[in-house]
This record gives sequence, C-alpha cells and structure tokens, in this order.
Amino acid sequence: MNTSLKSTAQLGLALVLALSAGILVYQWLRTAASPGQAQVQQTAQLVVAARNIPAGTRLEPAMLRTVDYPASLLPEQRYASAQELAGRMLATGVSANEPITPSRLTGEAGAGGISAVITPGKRAMAVRGNKVMGLAGFIRPGNMVDVLVTLALDENSKRNTTKVVLENIPVLATGTQMTTDKEESPSQVDIYTLELTPEESEKLALASTQGTLHFALRNASDTEIVLTDGADAKSAMASYRTRRVAQAPGGTGITVELINGAQRTKVSF
Repeated sequence: MNTSLKSTAQLGLALVLALSAGILVYQWLRTAASPGQAQVQQTAQLVVAARNIPAGTRLEPAMLRTVDYPASLLPEQRYASAQELAGRMLATGVSANEPITPSRLTGEAGAGGISAVITPGKRAMAVRGNKVMGLAGFIRPGNMVDVLVTLALDENSKRNTTKVVLENIPVLATGTQMTTDKEESPSQVDIYTLELTPEESEKLALASTQGTLHFALRNASDTEIVLTDGADAKSAMASYRTRRVAQAPGGTGITVELINGAQRTKVSF
C-alpha cells in the first residue's frame, strides 16, 4: 500500500512539473515573438512605379502609386506622395512596383527625352542606317556595337579600305524607341542614335559623310578593345591563301636530296 501511494505521488509530481515547464516555454515564445510582430506591423507610405517606365519619361501621378512598405525596409531617400514627383524626369528606367528614389531622377529642371539619359560628358549622335547595318532589326536600344567605315584614304586613291573606327559604343535609341521589351520582335529602322565622346562624334561624322558605315554587334560583357590594321582588297583576297614555295629562276622551286651511300646530293628542279 505504501509503495502504491509513493508511485502515485511521484507520478503526480512529474505531471505538475511537466505542466509548469510547458507553461513557461509557451510564455517565453510568446514574449520573444511579440517584438518581431510589432516591427512587421510598422509601415510607411512609399511611392512605386505602377508600370514599367522607360528612361527619359516625365512622371505623372497616374504612372505611380503608393504602397504600405515595411518601415525596416524603407530606402533612406524616398517619396511618400505621387504629387511630389509630378513633372520630374527619370534618368534610368524603372520596373513596375519598383520604388522611385532621387537617384533615379534627373535634376529639377531636367529636359525630357533622350537628353535625360545621356551620360555626363558624352553626346548623343544619330546616323542613318539600313536593314543590313541594323542586323535586320536585331540591334536594339541598350546594345553595344563597333562601328566600321569603308572609304578611300585620299582623293587619289582608287582602293577603298575598311577599318574599325569606334568600339564598344552604346546604342541609345533605334528610330524613336529608347527601350525594348524583351519579348518584342525585331524592329527595322533607318536611324540609330549612339552615345559618344566629343572626339568619337567627330570620327563618326566624318565616317558617315565620307564613307559607308557598318555596325558589328558585340556581347554586352565583352569590353575588350581590339587593335586592327584595317583591310583593303589585297589583304582581304589574301585571306585563307595557301603559302607559296619560293621558286628558283627557271625552276619549279622543288629540291630533292639524292643519297648514294655516304654521299648526299641536292638537286633543284
């Protein structure tokens, strides 16, 4: 009888201790979760793009919307009202739901269009092209190209030379398009606007007025500058040519070595 009472008492004590431990753990977890929940509930108004907006666009309230954004994730510089951005100009394109920040904008009095996206110190210059020059529409805004020109070196020269005159040049626009949707089909235009330094602009102006231009599309990650000598008809026709053996006067240029025992004799034909 005493043993049975002792076992019951131990079991009851174990249950009390287990229940107490469960209560303590529950209260601790609830206390630990409370600060995090309070932090998540703290939000503030943030202006984001309502749709994809290309660079150079003058902003209107209809293009923007405000959302409740977690306070802990707010950008350091931001806008809380779409009216603050009315009339401002985008220097870079933004995607739908992307926050509008001062770094995305031009100056207060910035002009719109392509001038808003030109890198300081650079110039925008347009040249006339064709289907071949534009790779049948596969050259698009944002691509990088090399520019080649074919022309005569001087007025007395009857031979044309083709030379790479500009490398790794950004395409700002094709026709009137400054952006291209990834799913958009190739667009064939006849005007291409490039971003150049003043010195590069001079070269392009001379090349476009005195010769025939060609674009070579390059991979965006390929920034290597390649030095070339240019090509004329003679060097082009020498491509993939077999090496000729020098011929002796009046002969075929073939030499045969005759071996007679320890004696060796060379005979040319």
